[in-house]
Order: sequence, then C-alpha cells, then structure tokens
Amino acid sequence: MKLVLFDVDGTLVDSQNIIVAAQRLAFAAHGLEPPSRERSLSIVGLSLVEAFTVLVGPKGPIAGLVEAYRDSFHTLRQDPANAEPLFPGVEPCLEWLRSREDVLLGIATGKSRRGVAHLLDRHGWHDVFSVIQTADDAPSKPHPGMILQAMQETGAQPHDTVMVGDSSFDMGMARAASVLPVGVSWGFQPVAALTEAGAGPIVHSYAELEKVLRQFLSTPSKISA
Repeated sequence: MKLVLFDVDGTLVDSQNIIVAAQRLAFAAHGLEPPSRERSLSIVGLSLVEAFTVLVGPKGPIAGLVEAYRDSFHTLRQDPANAEPLFPGVEPCLEWLRSREDVLLGIATGKSRRGVAHLLDRHGWHDVFSVIQTADDAPSKPHPGMILQAMQETGAQPHDTVMVGDSSFDMGMARAASVLPVGVSWGFQPVAALTEAGAGPIVHSYAELEKVLRQFLSTPSKISA
C-alpha cells in the first residue's frame, strides 16, 4: 500500500483570509501591532504555540494569543463571508485516489482535532482519510512525528509514503521522515522557500499533482527486511 498525506491549510483549503483576520483580532485583544499579511501566512503550518512564538518571541503573551486566536477563528467561521474554499481540483484528485485499491489517504496538519473535524463535516470527508495527524497528536512541524505516527498506524514504509504540502515546514517534516516531499505552489509560502527546505517535485495545479502521484504509485513497493 502507498500512503499519500496532505497538509490542509494552503494545500487543500484556501483559508488565508480567515487566518489573517483571526490573527489580527488576537493581536488587537492584547494591544499589539499585528504582523503583516505576509508574516502572518509565513507561519501557517506550525502549531499555534510555535506560530505565535515565532511572531512575538518566547517572552510574548503566547498563551493569551493562542486562546484569543482560537476564539476569534471560531467566531469568524460562523460568518459565511469567511468561507474556506477548496482549491481547484481537490475533489477530483481525492476521488481518483480513493478509487485506487493500493492507496491510503491521510492528513498531517497544524490544525487541531476540532478544526479537522469541522473540515470533514463540511466536505463529507469522514470516509476519505485513513489516518489523521494534528497539532494535538504530535510535535509541531517540521518534526517528523506526524508522518512517523501515520506510517506506524497504516503500516506504510517511508519509500511508499508521500507528503503533499505548501510550506517549508511540510517539506522539512517529510525530509526528516525520509518520505517524498511534494510541494504545491498555490499555498501560503513562496516556491523558493519550498525548494530551500528540500522539496522534491513542485506542482502548480492538481492536474500536475495527479501526474506526479501516478508516477509515484507506479513505482513497485520494496519488501522490508
């Protein structure tokens, strides 16, 4: 079996507007100047504690910012104007992968379990992913814990596993876990950051991603000793 893992924010879902808005509200709640949009998006993929540590430093009001961000995100999500659309081509790609008997699908995300549950509810994806790793389950990216646990739970080997993501954190995590890192260019970090972090193929659409995955899936699995 092959294991295909997906990041969520910036890879499956275009959540940039609500993320930036929730960050700004969290900073305002603490009387702090919010980061620029570019800076806000540069930390997407990290767990919240690590993300706010990067933004304000280890001596900042990290716990308070995390709580304010979660509350703001939950409130903003109630407004249809803050919808988080899927990127073009996501659903056909997932349907194609689901149709294959030699593939298991998984998620490896900096979101919380609650955030992922909302995503699954909204898109009817409860039967799509065989394994889900979140910020509640493992150390923050780029630590390889999420991927290592996903492989352990599914029985997949590193040479049969691919990580698809839009951030340097995804690429670093994949490299650390010795799996294939596939970068997507439509996310929240520049392609140069993915390349620097060790990305393998970098694709510019889900049609291109499908071609890369077809090649990956056609490679015979190795038998572990």
